[in-house]
Amino acid sequence: MIIVGIVLAFVGLAYLCWLLFALAVYALPFFAGVAVGLVTYHSGSGPIGAIIIGVLASSITLIAGQIAFTTLRSPLIRATIALLFAIPAAVAGYHAALGLAHISVSADGWQHAVAVIGAIVVAATAWVRMAFSAPPDAGQGVATGVPVPLTSVPKEG
Repeated sequence: MIIVGIVLAFVGLAYLCWLLFALAVYALPFFAGVAVGLVTYHSGSGPIGAIIIGVLASSITLIAGQIAFTTLRSPLIRATIALLFAIPAAVAGYHAALGLAHISVSADGWQHAVAVIGAIVVAATAWVRMAFSAPPDAGQGVATGVPVPLTSVPKEG
């Protein structure tokens, strides 16, 4: 029975790590939604209104970020947008890795070292997921306004 518990603990840990990497891109919209929801709640709108406004703010943040990342062609602007999504993911990865390190590592220095490595890995994952969410450039390397040679068009008859 103890072996089953240990195996299930490792399965649960692996699932939580996968969940962390899969949801890393959504850290910025989640943070924006929670912040706007808390501001709405403290302004006197009540819990239902705060939840609705928070969900709307997080949805708008996610959609605006994805649209801006896919439509803008400047590599500097795209890198800045990806960095905006990667920084909150790094903070979330740091705290998740620190929580796991508290379970298994006793020295404080090593706990923070493991947490920094976790932050870097999660931020890199969010960065890569943002980079691969953009469609490839259509017509890259093809000059516009260049006529197509007619020798490649088959003749009828």
